[in-house]
Amino acid sequence: MKRILLLGGVTEALAIARTLGPEHIYSLAGVGRVPTDLTCEVRVGGYGGAEGLAQFIRDEGIDLLLDATHPYAAQISHNATTAAQLSGIACWALRRPAWQPQTGDDWRDISDWAELIEALKPFHRPLFTLGREPLQHLHEIPPEQFWTLRALDVYPGNERCEVIGARGPFLIEDERELFERRQIDVLISKNSGSTATEPKLEVARERGVPVIVLQRPMLPGVDRELLTLQETLDALATFVQ
Repeated sequence: MKRILLLGGVTEALAIARTLGPEHIYSLAGVGRVPTDLTCEVRVGGYGGAEGLAQFIRDEGIDLLLDATHPYAAQISHNATTAAQLSGIACWALRRPAWQPQTGDDWRDISDWAELIEALKPFHRPLFTLGREPLQHLHEIPPEQFWTLRALDVYPGNERCEVIGARGPFLIEDERELFERRQIDVLISKNSGSTATEPKLEVARERGVPVIVLQRPMLPGVDRELLTLQETLDALATFVQ
């Protein structure tokens, strides 16, 4: 019997987990909701780095490590590949393709916070959509700007920033209403490649709103890279035969 350890983080990971039987493990970092309706084992929490993960793989008799973490969770992906090498098993990764700018898009790539602050100077009503991490820079908002920050979970903003808690998938009609009501003049986004959050890019294109895109980090090489949910499910079905 072959055992799979699935490292979750993207929407597709839960869909994969729903196909796994009790001999397999679905691992979550512990941020966000933990599913309770799965047949497979669910593990929540970290491992103590690559060596700790490698020890867990050996202790549990894991045959395949599948990295389905977020494309911006670079450290976890590096730990996964190292742990697989240390324990002598294959590491696969589900890495959905990045979004690509289309006709009418005004995309501006940045790589760090300093570049972002510089790129924001001409604007007044930014919409931040950077995922689950709280921004640590709310005290730096200049007086002429008001930020709308959409995160997975609500946390306190301040007099120049309102934090909205919301989880995709997002409807384009709702995104249009958000941009209109808050008079958004620039969008800040990671390039997650997710169809669930893509409507915001469509609305930015419709309204001629620039998009400041945080570049993806470099991820390590793996034994097999998978691009779609269906490709991953097919590969896993073959693996466990």
